[in-house]
Amino acid sequence: MSTEIAGTEPTTEPEQPSGPPSAATLPVVLAAQFVTPMAIAGTAIALPLVSRDLGSNPTALQWVVNGFNIAFALTTLVWGAVSDRIGHRRTFGIGTGLVVAGSIGSVVAPNLLTLDIARVIAGVGAAAILTGATALLSNAYEGSRRTKAFALFGTVNGLGLALGPTISGILISLIDWRGVFVVHAVILAAAGIGTRLLPTAQPSTGDRGPILDLGLLRNREFLAMCLVPVAGSIGFVTLLTYLPSALSGITDLSAGTSGLLMLAMTIPVFVAPVAIGTLVTRFPALTIGKVIYLSLAALILGNAGILALSDDRSVLAIIVPMILLGLGFGLPIGLVDGHALSVVPAERGGTAAGLLNFFRIGSEAVFVAGYAVVLSTAVGAQLAGQAARDTAAGQYGHPDVYQSAFTTTVGVLIALLVVLTIAIVAVRTGSRRTTDREIGSEPEGVTS
Repeated sequence: MSTEIAGTEPTTEPEQPSGPPSAATLPVVLAAQFVTPMAIAGTAIALPLVSRDLGSNPTALQWVVNGFNIAFALTTLVWGAVSDRIGHRRTFGIGTGLVVAGSIGSVVAPNLLTLDIARVIAGVGAAAILTGATALLSNAYEGSRRTKAFALFGTVNGLGLALGPTISGILISLIDWRGVFVVHAVILAAAGIGTRLLPTAQPSTGDRGPILDLGLLRNREFLAMCLVPVAGSIGFVTLLTYLPSALSGITDLSAGTSGLLMLAMTIPVFVAPVAIGTLVTRFPALTIGKVIYLSLAALILGNAGILALSDDRSVLAIIVPMILLGLGFGLPIGLVDGHALSVVPAERGGTAAGLLNFFRIGSEAVFVAGYAVVLSTAVGAQLAGQAARDTAAGQYGHPDVYQSAFTTTVGVLIALLVVLTIAIVAVRTGSRRTTDREIGSEPEGVTS
């Protein structure tokens, strides 16, 4: 069977695995991958204590978080192409080494500049881990085993994202802010040792293509899969970041109570992937396409329902919308990665994984920042000076102003989600029609 897919060049010497995956493959990959979303979601909680010990320069403090995230996003594409050249297992191993080095540097950092550099190094390593992990799983497993592997992969990502702040907070209370990075180093060191147990493969020696292979996006099914995480960034990640501020600014809810309430939004994230992976395997009629459309609908309805948040209404009114948001984000996690890599040639798996994760990580950075801009602008249209800054930060005092700004901002999110949903449906529909015209059947691995 030809490996040529629209938007890619055929390769005559594809990467070939040396044997079936060992029993250690999933534990090693998942242990390493757990640290990445935990680092993204959980590092910010340490900033007050970091400022006490290393200084309170606001720009340098923000780079403790931004340095990791930006390095992660920018180097994902590079690692995707590199992994196709040096092998996915080697990429994964290099990534664990870099994160261990960056974490140790974070533990011993004597000043903010050193800490910032260490976090950048860790971010570069995290990108290698994510790229290597997705390509390894895609090549190591097939059929229902691949579906289950990526379901677990999605669950671990959801756990790290949802529990990152809680785990980091516990570590800080038990040890110190440096304890967060000690645990990162220990987990990744163990995964690095286990790298030798992962399946090996020879790097492709054929046409390796460019680092940024936008030609892959001419494969409409792959393009659609790249757009699905963008919807999650718009509809879920923005509110995961800022809903606690809204709960404070509108209802004067305490941080502790807000944290408990957020469980309604985060628990579905790590329950849904395994559940839907099992259902997809057991019931062929439940296709990946249907799961994606269900998740998009849940995101739109959840964002619409979250507008019920008000200072004169119980916060229980938004419990169901929060559950919908968690399901909207959690249902396609893992399935999207596995399906996206199944519709491109195996020898381009690393590059494809890098491009997919660039859409995911890049869109999170863009829309989280964009949310803050829209909200602050809407608050600034009604208040000025310190009152505007305090209200935009979520301090209680002008709940009507915050609610109005929140409504405007979430309204923008809903509009973006609707447009993106239409685009995904159109792209996937076009994919099936194009394939039917060209070969008279649906492409391998594509289900509606």
